[in-house]
Amino acid sequence: MISKEHLDELKPFQARSIIEELRKGSVPTEYVPFFTVGRENWLTFIDDDLDHYIAEGGAKVRFISGDYGDGKTHFMSVIRNLSLQKNFAVSFVVLTREVPIHKFETVYQTIVRQLCGTFEGSGIRGLLDTWIDGLAATLNNEDNPSSQVSIEKLSETLRTLPGMNINFTNGLIALVNNRLVPLREGEREEERAADREILYHWFEGGKISKRELKPFQIFEVINKTNSKHLLNALIVFLRYLGYKGLILLLDELETVIAQAASIRNAAYENVRLLIDNTEHTAYLHIFFSIIPDVLISEKGFKSYDALWSRVRSIGEKKKLNYRGVLVDLHRTPLKTEELIELGVCLRRIHEISYRWEAKDSVRDELIEDICKKQKQMGLLSEVRLFVKQIIRILDMAEQGEAPMEDLDLTEQITTSQREMEQEKVEQLQPRWDS
Repeated sequence: MISKEHLDELKPFQARSIIEELRKGSVPTEYVPFFTVGRENWLTFIDDDLDHYIAEGGAKVRFISGDYGDGKTHFMSVIRNLSLQKNFAVSFVVLTREVPIHKFETVYQTIVRQLCGTFEGSGIRGLLDTWIDGLAATLNNEDNPSSQVSIEKLSETLRTLPGMNINFTNGLIALVNNRLVPLREGEREEERAADREILYHWFEGGKISKRELKPFQIFEVINKTNSKHLLNALIVFLRYLGYKGLILLLDELETVIAQAASIRNAAYENVRLLIDNTEHTAYLHIFFSIIPDVLISEKGFKSYDALWSRVRSIGEKKKLNYRGVLVDLHRTPLKTEELIELGVCLRRIHEISYRWEAKDSVRDELIEDICKKQKQMGLLSEVRLFVKQIIRILDMAEQGEAPMEDLDLTEQITTSQREMEQEKVEQLQPRWDS
């Protein structure tokens, strides 16, 4: 957990933004460190894998399993922050109606558009712009600059990178020429801008005709068949730029269960392809978040033999394996003292947000009582329920609605639980069949 001093540096608007996001069940990305408590064993071994396996050329898939409210999305956000600190490029994709896993091209588009790292902006467009801006500065600083010679050297370097895709290389060189080579006689800047947009759109996985791509020596539009080769080329390029590798975080895979069989099968086939991809590439770690039903339900992984044959053993082990493929958050809930620490953090953020003193109304003892009550009700693992409950009580106390000593915690927790159940039903509604 981040120190109290850092919490106290929050501005009221920042604190209010955090509270509003928490009401919706998520944590703003930039404030994830404020809420990082527990799960040390899982994070220790993930940290070790990133440093000593993925960064050295390994590739791996992990499944983060937990019930709704166990903190899967937050845990993935923690991994995202950890990976960025270690100089990996990261893409965090939420699988939704707009980004369905059964449409691989759409998932690929979202992966490259959500890409982030040390470059300015986000997405592969930001990565490319930052790289070319750096090239421009280098060329301009040479004693005897010869842009064309330098670009030819660059082209040769990129083409000889092990694992690089020729279309990806040609796209990079075309973009460099577009940005750095002076306009030819009669050529207009508007033409350059239009060409540049075609190239950006191709790198982002957009629909471009082969006729439009031919002038750039790009001969393939991105599709399910070649997207894994282009993903590998992206990793090669990231390594060339100094990144340690690529971390993909694919959240909410469990929504596939509610879909029609044909869509489930297409989705599971793409999960299989991603798993297979890690067997033929390097410097890549993929994380999927799932609920336990994905492993045990008849509509889960076992309904698709080609995938089940690869993952059937991950949920069978009764003992926890912190180095294994399954990260089981439900079986490793936060401890009571960790939840109390989280509750105290939430109280301070609420105070800053609404400019009031909460300690007298919502005492440490009350936060501890909420933990005890959740434990008695068999709900201690549900971090989202705890967060929702703490914010509800802080709201009530700040508005002076009821003396805190008269609270019926069972009733309050049950009300919050009903809200979460409704959210869960809405989240799992079939949405991709159309």
